[in-house]
Amino acid sequence: MVEDVILETENLTMEFRGFVAVNGVNLRIRRGTIHALIGPNGAGKTTCFNLLTKFLTPTAGRIIYNRREITRTAPADIARLGLVRSFQISAVFPHLTALQNVRIALQRGRGSSFDFWRSERSLDAYNGRAHELLDAVGLAEFASTPAVELSYGRKRALEIATTLALEPEMMLLDEPTAGMGHEDIDRIAQLIKRASQNRTVLMVEHNLSVVANLSHTITVLARGEVLAEGSYAEVSKDPAVIQAYMGAGHA
Repeated sequence: MVEDVILETENLTMEFRGFVAVNGVNLRIRRGTIHALIGPNGAGKTTCFNLLTKFLTPTAGRIIYNRREITRTAPADIARLGLVRSFQISAVFPHLTALQNVRIALQRGRGSSFDFWRSERSLDAYNGRAHELLDAVGLAEFASTPAVELSYGRKRALEIATTLALEPEMMLLDEPTAGMGHEDIDRIAQLIKRASQNRTVLMVEHNLSVVANLSHTITVLARGEVLAEGSYAEVSKDPAVIQAYMGAGHA
């Protein structure tokens, strides 16, 4: 049904000086689901993701979010509409504590400017919710720890907390488990599952076990085009998908 689609693209295309990185991609992401975008190296995943999050403007095609065309809307404006991107490289203030990072995100979510010069007392109004968010991502005991001192996995958890502070209707996650060991991967996967309970998640992810365990729908890209779409059970058995991964040197 049309009404349960939160984000869709029509013929999304991106060309760089004659090279077509994304070619006529049609996506339909259902509200309240976890949707994964996967594919071998060079498939166009990152370009597609950058188009959806407005860091690139498509050569052709349209992007529609909540029935509103956002093809040429600025990134800051789509964030205000409830579509928020979490970055592959941890995007937190390294020398501020975990609590301070979340507090700044809460300020932004309330439409305030980054008033670093405001008194501690005025910022303390955000502490209760900031502590709740830190607790939700397993960082309660690290509230006073500078972000630079957190492990890589915990930095990513803090980044998700700051994203949640903006109260997004839809979260876009760029390689959320990249560079992590098994323990951190499990922690972040559980965190994504919890975060998705009352919102939609679109993620670009290379770890196929994470994709299999979390995703309701998977879109497989190859050479800039949609190769297959469906559940993990469906796409993992698709001969074209198997060939694309084997041909690119992936297991």
